[in-house]
Amino acid sequence: MNKWLYGGYECDIITMIAGSPGSGKTNFTLLVACSQAKKGKKVLFIDTEGGFSVERIKQIVGTPGGTSEEYEKILENILLLEPTSFNEQKDIFEKLLGRLKKEHIKLMIIDGMAMLYRLELGDAQKSRDSGNIKKVNREIAKQMRVLAEIVRKQKIPIIITNQVYGTFQSEEDWRQGKERETNIVGGDLMKYWSKCIIELKNNSGRRKAVLLKHRSIKEKEIGFEITAKGIKRKGWI
Repeated sequence: MNKWLYGGYECDIITMIAGSPGSGKTNFTLLVACSQAKKGKKVLFIDTEGGFSVERIKQIVGTPGGTSEEYEKILENILLLEPTSFNEQKDIFEKLLGRLKKEHIKLMIIDGMAMLYRLELGDAQKSRDSGNIKKVNREIAKQMRVLAEIVRKQKIPIIITNQVYGTFQSEEDWRQGKERETNIVGGDLMKYWSKCIIELKNNSGRRKAVLLKHRSIKEKEIGFEITAKGIKRKGWI
């Protein structure tokens, strides 16, 4: 990823990694978390989807059968928060800036930025509560602004993951093998605040990462596969 992005994830922007379930989003975040924690840097990892795996970290570090000093050091440098509701996520964001300074955080990851938001919004839509719908949308917008303020002032990388959903695909497009277009959950709001957007795609086991948005690099793709040790490049596209 460092070579592909000509230096890795930037320190003064929000990077969004989007993709369908099973596309590899959490693997990308765990890799960068381990990489920075291994260097002695403190990482804040907010997991809303239950994807953070100690066993996966052991695999990446290379100690699948037990622990090691390196593995323990990595875990000590990762501060894990696991909100289970949108209100809990809201509470975390209200205290976020102070926590970052206190813990001397050098990398922040939110694995599933829109997951709890989407559930909360769905409940509001089911009840047809227009006031609550607006409230939920205002809150997620506020949280994205908080992240934008952090990257500008603290100069640390922030990586968020997000889900995508497919648009309608005609039978003709399907027969021609055309990829179904996808939309990012949260739409223009998430796209606006994220200055780098990477979409991960998994087509019958053939995986690729697509750089959709970047301040200085044009759109491009790279094939990859998920291995026991992490992510392996599978040819440049």
